[in-house]
Amino acid sequence: MVNEVADKRVLVVDDDPSLLKLISMRLLGAGYKVESADSGKQALGIMETFNPDLVISDLRMEGMDGMALFGATRERYPGMPVIILTAHGTIPDAIEATKKGVFSYLTKPFDSQQLLTATADAIRLHPMGSDDNRQTDDSNWRSAIISRSAKMEELLQQARQVADSDVSIFINSQSGTGKELLAKAIHLISDRASAPFVAVNCAAIPESLFESELFGHTKGAFTGANREHVGLFQSANGGTLFLDEIGDMPLNFQVKLLRALQEREVRPVGATQPISIDVRIISATHRNLEQAIQDGEFREDLYYRLNVVELRLPPLAERRDDIPLLVNHFLNQILSRSRKQVTGYSDEAMELLIAAPWPGNVRQLQNVVEQTVALCSGPLIPAELVQKALRDKPSSLPSFARARDEFERRYLADLLKATTGNVTQAARIAGRNRTEFYKLLDKHHLSPEAFRE
Repeated sequence: MVNEVADKRVLVVDDDPSLLKLISMRLLGAGYKVESADSGKQALGIMETFNPDLVISDLRMEGMDGMALFGATRERYPGMPVIILTAHGTIPDAIEATKKGVFSYLTKPFDSQQLLTATADAIRLHPMGSDDNRQTDDSNWRSAIISRSAKMEELLQQARQVADSDVSIFINSQSGTGKELLAKAIHLISDRASAPFVAVNCAAIPESLFESELFGHTKGAFTGANREHVGLFQSANGGTLFLDEIGDMPLNFQVKLLRALQEREVRPVGATQPISIDVRIISATHRNLEQAIQDGEFREDLYYRLNVVELRLPPLAERRDDIPLLVNHFLNQILSRSRKQVTGYSDEAMELLIAAPWPGNVRQLQNVVEQTVALCSGPLIPAELVQKALRDKPSSLPSFARARDEFERRYLADLLKATTGNVTQAARIAGRNRTEFYKLLDKHHLSPEAFRE
């Protein structure tokens, strides 16, 4: 047990010195890192530097009592689990506290096993993560990846090992697992971190625009090409180009991409001379490319050029210990931009989330969190809402309107990325006048300013 809890921190708060010492000794003996405070105010001061995973507090204390400390803790650490200690006569108060979001309560006197079980359950179901400012300078590159699972840790170590080399990396994963987050993390820990990271979704680019988008074009290269366009390879020069959903790249363009990678140069459409490029390629897809090669849909030589190092990003079902961490992360994001007074999920609701199959991976989990928060009418999200959200799975094929909207949004976003927010240039590539183009941007809540360097 010591190895499992060695990095977990517990803050114990009680104005009874003997009980404070007893609880601290029991937790220290189990391998936890422990700090103690004899008042709520002292506890808040300790939190500034100790960053606990769990607070265990007496309910009745002079000055700031346990519930006041719970409220102040939630303001600073919204996902922090709190266990309340209570005398027999104050059990009704403790039960009311759990309805407000306190993890659980222990009735005095309690034995060591009760204390250790409650502590382990609180940290397991409501872990604190990277939102708690625990990232060191050395780990900032991976700060966007919310995880504590052994499988993800192994993957991130592999990513770090290959980051400084210039070999092409292929990320093999299901949809919704966070391929772009991993690619960006690799870029940030590499020698290319100060240069651009450019991401493009190959599934969102019309076949006729592939060469122009990736390689660029000269003025007058084709009808509507009223000015020179810098392609994504040039935009990423010196940095990293992330080609997501590479399996959806048209077959007739694959040979051109292979030549560009081999010769380390691109020729914009309409140009007579090639342009040298220095770009690190990271690609990803949810498709089985080996099967696509057999079906004649993907070039084998390009596959081996892209897949020098393969990283397998595990599906959410293989990293279930990350689910509470991700749930709290998404919950905090939602609450930061809404007026909802939600303190968290009930233990039963969290157990359901941990046990769910998650065919849509992290993207589906985020959707479930958003839905349950929106429908919740009390401080704690109950298991019933989670069950309903899990039953209301989207169909395998979206409606035509939804698919069209999704394509439009991705296409417009990629256009703005490629033109670094130049609306005039993006509108010309899209074959729309500026007024129509602005209406499309407004429809999809896209701001050109956000894409400008």
